[in-house]
Amino acid sequence: MKNVLKTITLSAALSVVLFSCQKSDKSAPANTSTVSSEVLGQIQSKGFSTEGVVAVNGGYLVEGDIFLTNKDLITPLANGPVLRIGEEEQYRTTNLVTGLPRVITISISGFSDPVFSNATDSAIARYNAMALRLTFQRVASNGNIQIVGADLGGTGVLGQSAGFPTSAGNPASPITLNNRAGTFGTNPSVQWMATIIAHEIGHAIGFRHTDYANRAYSCGGRKSNEGSAGVGAIYIPGTATAGDPKSWMLACTDGTNRPFNNNDKTALNYLYR
Repeated sequence: MKNVLKTITLSAALSVVLFSCQKSDKSAPANTSTVSSEVLGQIQSKGFSTEGVVAVNGGYLVEGDIFLTNKDLITPLANGPVLRIGEEEQYRTTNLVTGLPRVITISISGFSDPVFSNATDSAIARYNAMALRLTFQRVASNGNIQIVGADLGGTGVLGQSAGFPTSAGNPASPITLNNRAGTFGTNPSVQWMATIIAHEIGHAIGFRHTDYANRAYSCGGRKSNEGSAGVGAIYIPGTATAGDPKSWMLACTDGTNRPFNNNDKTALNYLYR
């Protein structure tokens, strides 16, 4: 089974889009007949697909895994630039983490299974092995990026609310992962979990999905463009202009480990070295 890497919460004051990650993919499109035409128009104006919109508590789920609150729908967005060449390259947001060199602290709470803690340490090690000017350090609590556990239900959502950097140049927080028993299987791989966490950290420091312009590349189904969503989608020079099937920032996970590949390393080095 493939799982989608992302949902969204938009912060008006900072023009920030917060992604949740991971929902079961390739389910039948939901019936949008209960969603008003006014709401569908608001969703479309944000740059998202109106196919299969689902009304959920506090807002709407769009594109299978993107959460928009009711407040998001009425909040104007300051659209960032969209500089796109192909379909599956590396993209960044307009805002990035600033004040380099900089150490970003990461804390984790709300999990009983040690796999989450071990995976967090592995994800941090992946970034630090890159010798970037942006490094990460595990702390006991109140990290710059907080990874928290919460019961997000049994509908296939693995996580939510990783985000993009603020206009002040700080990483987004928190990252919420579903701690409901069985969500990640009975014996999840530490390295697969590390890929999920590294992916969410990627959003927090300014990376869009590699296949933002065509989510069908990793998720299957109909072609879908995530749009600029108010935060920009700027091509990172030197990255692939054709498909990149192993990138850690693909929208959907196939349940396997995806360490940084050559294009991922090029993108990380371009932004933070």
